[in-house]
Amino acid sequence: MSHHFDTATTREDPRINICDVYLFRGAPRSTVMALTVNPDAGLSAPDTYRDEGIYAFRFDLDGDAREDVTFKILFGPVTHAEGDAHRHIQPFEVRRATGGDARRGADGALLIAGEVGRVAESNGVMAFAGLAPDLFAGDAVALRVFRNAILKENRFAIEAWQNRKNFFARRNVTAIVLEIPNDLIGRGRVNGWATVSLYGHAPEVQVCRWGLPLLTNIFIPDEAIREVYNRTGPADDATNLGPHIAEFAAKVSGLARSAADPSEYGRQVAERLCPVMLPCEVGTEAAFDFASVNGRGLTDDVMDVMLTLVSNTALGDGVAPDKSRVRGSFPYFGPPYSPDEQIGLAPVGKSTTPTMAH
Repeated sequence: MSHHFDTATTREDPRINICDVYLFRGAPRSTVMALTVNPDAGLSAPDTYRDEGIYAFRFDLDGDAREDVTFKILFGPVTHAEGDAHRHIQPFEVRRATGGDARRGADGALLIAGEVGRVAESNGVMAFAGLAPDLFAGDAVALRVFRNAILKENRFAIEAWQNRKNFFARRNVTAIVLEIPNDLIGRGRVNGWATVSLYGHAPEVQVCRWGLPLLTNIFIPDEAIREVYNRTGPADDATNLGPHIAEFAAKVSGLARSAADPSEYGRQVAERLCPVMLPCEVGTEAAFDFASVNGRGLTDDVMDVMLTLVSNTALGDGVAPDKSRVRGSFPYFGPPYSPDEQIGLAPVGKSTTPTMAH
């Protein structure tokens, strides 16, 4: 979960806290988009979705950092299954919106409807929402030590990365997974991001955004700026985020003594990351690695990539996603970790979690 609990807003309700987003080639002529919420679902977070939330995958098709097509997932209220108080039922709908509707509101053409915990399929569209294994891998304790050394001690603590423990091992999240025909998204290069907004009796308010893994946690230590990021869109990132990203990358690379001109390196990093969106060449194999970013696969080890980028130094936390928990067909996430597999795993509280955002 690369963005869990990164602002006060998302700490209030894990159901509206985007942990991770993935974007990769699926079945022939289809693209898979997935997002996860509810960090540590089933232990310290719910396994349901906010029924006043708009969970959305947004795509810029023309390079202006504004959405041209959006896939919105809306959930109904939770009810209990008849005769089984321990099993709950929650319906959902997936809508596709373009034009003005792509940028705001819950409107859009209905693509598919289903029920949490079951795969739905209609007219070439597949959808799933439900409990899933957390496929993000990261040493959250090491990152906290490393970052605190930079911010509080003005020191590049490379020794922090000897901890080599995946804080997220054996934990679950709740996922939303769509497999969509490419012609419903776009052609060539697109830029994607995800948001959660609240709507209902009051005007729609965006409360969470994901554009790149670990963006807030590594590059934006200031929580007030994180809140700005979560409340705004990519078109404003160069102004809102750029100076802060540049300053932090300059500080880290300067302490690492890895850049001849840390300020210039910071500027280049900010220019590379802003606007904060996940690029993807539709129909091609995903890869989030040191060479390039083209979508993101479920087992891409993104933490090493982002650590190396911020420091201009080859860094790694020594842990990797659990590939045994991935399946080759929809919904691609394997089974969630069972209670037996989670024996001895302590629930993560909001106050005890090492601050970490995928």
